[in-house]
Amino acid sequence: MIKRSIRHYLVIFGISLLASLGANVTLGQTVDRPSVAVKLAQIQEQQVSETLFSYGELVPDPDQIVNISLDRPGFINRIWVRQGQRIKKGERLGEVKTLPEAHMQFLQAQTAVDFAQRDVTRKQGMLADQLITKADVDAALMVLRDATSTLDAMRARGLHKATEILRAPRDGIIIQLDVAQGQRVAAGSNLMILATERHLIARLGIEPEDLEKVKAGAPVTITPVFMAHKKIESHIRDIHAMINPSTHLVEILVPIPEKNVDRLILGSKIIGHIRLSQRTVLVVPRSAVLETGKAKSYLFRAEQGKAKYIEVETGVDAGEFIEVSGDIRKGDQIVILGNYQLQDGMMIRETP
Repeated sequence: MIKRSIRHYLVIFGISLLASLGANVTLGQTVDRPSVAVKLAQIQEQQVSETLFSYGELVPDPDQIVNISLDRPGFINRIWVRQGQRIKKGERLGEVKTLPEAHMQFLQAQTAVDFAQRDVTRKQGMLADQLITKADVDAALMVLRDATSTLDAMRARGLHKATEILRAPRDGIIIQLDVAQGQRVAAGSNLMILATERHLIARLGIEPEDLEKVKAGAPVTITPVFMAHKKIESHIRDIHAMINPSTHLVEILVPIPEKNVDRLILGSKIIGHIRLSQRTVLVVPRSAVLETGKAKSYLFRAEQGKAKYIEVETGVDAGEFIEVSGDIRKGDQIVILGNYQLQDGMMIRETP
């Protein structure tokens, strides 16, 4: 009886084992290998313009700067302006007194002209009475001409003015003030610099190795650092032919259109986006490109239901798309979503 029960259980166990093995064989034959759901897109060709970023500041247009100087030695009696002050044409800038010894030279020159004029008149009368020759009159006339020229030169330098009120020759901003009240100044001294507010220049700096990429006339977008919403479209006017010894950069000048100068402040820091020549490149959505820990870029190409790992070089960032180059071509299907889960050779399936 016991032997029969053991045989019975052995038979049941064997049948169960065979059923289990059979089920496993059937399962292995009918279930697909695991795959990753991804979204695909095609590699496209697109014209892009490489952008060179540069930094600088807003400065007055050098062609619109006025130097207020003094042609004679003087004394700064009053100063009514300060550096950075906005002024209107005709407003008072300062009061200058000509130094007494300089004004005395003008008075002496004026006396010399008066004496020479009387001498000419006297000798012309003597010539009429035949007491002297015409050569004597010509000599007196030459002295008069020399004395008159000297007087005119002194008058042009302002030596005839004991006191003078300096006034602004145009609207603008005092960007430099070189004198103070009570100061004595020599002839030819610069007193202050006046810059027009409506003519500004973006002075940008670029690395010397980028110089060959940049051409005069290239379009530039200027953005003030503290006014990121303001975009100013312009172009390169001048490219300097030397390296600035302070910044070690090559400076380029970009004029600010007068319609865009409102609310801009001299000395503001700016960013320049210089657009270089256009070219046709392969681009992919930014989400398609991943990076390894070694700063290498790569993407996955779909090949017969599998993910193919491909290293690429990235280039111009065109907003939603980015330039890529490598073992790829236009029209290739690449993974743009779900790629973080992939490894080379993994099965993939496209989702809508």
